[in-house]
Amino acid sequence: MPDSALRPPVIRFGVFEVDLRLGELRKGGLKVKLQDQPFQILAILLEHPGELVSREEIQKRLWNAGTFVDFDHSLATAVKKLREALGDSADNPCFVATVPRRGFRFIAPVAPRHALIPSPPDSGGGQGVVPGSAGDQRGVMAAGPRPLRRRWVAALSAGGLLALLAVLFGVNVGGLRDRALLAVGARHAGPVPKIESIAVLPLENLSNDPEQDYFADGMTDELITSLGKITALRVISRQSVMRYKHTKETAQEIARELNVDAVVEGAVLRSGDHVRISAQLIHAETERLLWAESYEREMADVLVLQSDLAKSIVNEIRVNVAPREKVLLESARQVKPEAHEAYVKGRYFQDKGTESALNKSIEYFDRAITEDSGYAPAYAGLAGSYSTLGAGGLAPPRKMFPLAMAAVRKALEIDNTLDEAHEWIAFAAAFYDWDWGLADREFKRAIELNPSNRNAHFYYSWYLSSMNRREESLFEAKTVLQLDPLSAPGILGFDYAMTRQYDKAIEQYRAALEIDPADTGALQYLGEAYELKGSYEEATAEYRKGSQLDDSLYWISASARVYAKSSRRTEALRVLDHLKEESKRRYAPSVDIALVYAALGDTNEAFEELKKACQEREGRLVALKVDPMFDPLRPDPRFRDLLRHMNFPP
Repeated sequence: MPDSALRPPVIRFGVFEVDLRLGELRKGGLKVKLQDQPFQILAILLEHPGELVSREEIQKRLWNAGTFVDFDHSLATAVKKLREALGDSADNPCFVATVPRRGFRFIAPVAPRHALIPSPPDSGGGQGVVPGSAGDQRGVMAAGPRPLRRRWVAALSAGGLLALLAVLFGVNVGGLRDRALLAVGARHAGPVPKIESIAVLPLENLSNDPEQDYFADGMTDELITSLGKITALRVISRQSVMRYKHTKETAQEIARELNVDAVVEGAVLRSGDHVRISAQLIHAETERLLWAESYEREMADVLVLQSDLAKSIVNEIRVNVAPREKVLLESARQVKPEAHEAYVKGRYFQDKGTESALNKSIEYFDRAITEDSGYAPAYAGLAGSYSTLGAGGLAPPRKMFPLAMAAVRKALEIDNTLDEAHEWIAFAAAFYDWDWGLADREFKRAIELNPSNRNAHFYYSWYLSSMNRREESLFEAKTVLQLDPLSAPGILGFDYAMTRQYDKAIEQYRAALEIDPADTGALQYLGEAYELKGSYEEATAEYRKGSQLDDSLYWISASARVYAKSSRRTEALRVLDHLKEESKRRYAPSVDIALVYAALGDTNEAFEELKKACQEREGRLVALKVDPMFDPLRPDPRFRDLLRHMNFPP
């Protein structure tokens, strides 16, 4: 019997499906234009996944002997068109690899599926297609094996099934065993590899509208959050995984860089009132496809979809899930589509972190709340934007933090298991109320609810460093590095700077900037490390770079400090006057002005400004106990009075 007679009518790899009967290549359910010859080459390669298909075999199947002279050019053109349709690369292929002078191999994991299988009479749903196929128009509840698959396997004769499995388990040529078992609905092809860490790669936006990228990114973020609730699973943060958007690196390469056992990759297609996600789970070391599925829901059930997807992944890797964590995974609710749309846009702008983007995010979070007043994450998002503006020196804290607290209390009133809400309660307790005990308890509660909450660990490390609890701070900082290996090197830099290890701090911030040269936070603290070390030219260079990236008044105050410390008092006073003029139009933290006066040696003016900073509850004061920028003022009795006023623990 020829191989083609054994081929299932629909074969899936990644976000693609090949329908051999219709001669169609589909991506996320949408037909991809592909000419006949490239399609036939794809079909031939899929007959022998993982194996070499010779040039002679392709010529024999598709070209007449009389066309041999033009064969090389024709084959190269057809393969190029195939790769273009798949978004593949000849230099770094994900699907079609060239074996020089010999032929080609199809290298991606393949999951064959029978597209049409009659529903059993007692299925209850009249389901005539396998969920996730092109004909499936409804969602898939994916917690455990589905009844359809169990009945399908049971329908096979015991002898025939055992004989088939014996052959497949004995020989796994080209991953055939894995793919065949996935095809008949077996939960796993062989023993499940131990998986304790995972990365959810950015879900691909399959719509034709690039402006819908924010929606795919939002779905990625929400899936990361759902999986992060499982204590036994380390989930890489969105800050690191978003760097792989549109990457051509393989799952194995990405997993190696992120130090994870498995990756989830997939795509999102939003159409009208429906959203569809196709996803697959890949074991990194072996590149073995462990699981693949598609889900479709109405937009109102988008959070339920995320929950089902997270539960399926957890079930597949068989990680230990505590009863409390199961409850958290089951807690998804419906949300009005307009509210979710606004919320995801709010997140998109919040992540940018600039003053204008944060204000834009507030508009969207407010819109989400207007559409659905019971949507707790929108209130938590609102609290985050207000808090960031207030603590970051971008707006008056006394105006921002009461708004943040009102929003976060509403979030907790709706859902007291929302880890992000506890994170912002802790943040306000530390950066505004100076309630150190509450801050400590709430940071711990946020981390308990979501052990992979990168930001909670980040802010807790910052808080612990400010309290001079260095060993605990370093533990949290190292946890941040495990969750966010590509964008968090600077977290250790803060601790080194606070303990006056400036060379180590500089090394950390340089590493952060190698990854992201536009990281203004890293530029600020690198500049300060140089400044504290006495390397004023280097500090000035970093501050100049920062000022070119955003228009915060911080860079003006930093320049004034460096002039003062470089014995250029006239220039320092000139820049200070400019800063004061600007502060009449925009918010300028008094603590920044105080540090300029301290650098000038004008202690009385410095303490007058610090008094204003205390009245305003400015964010930098949290580190007053350890921050070396305040060292020139420490011998003064008024400094000890400030520490007592802020109720710092011993």
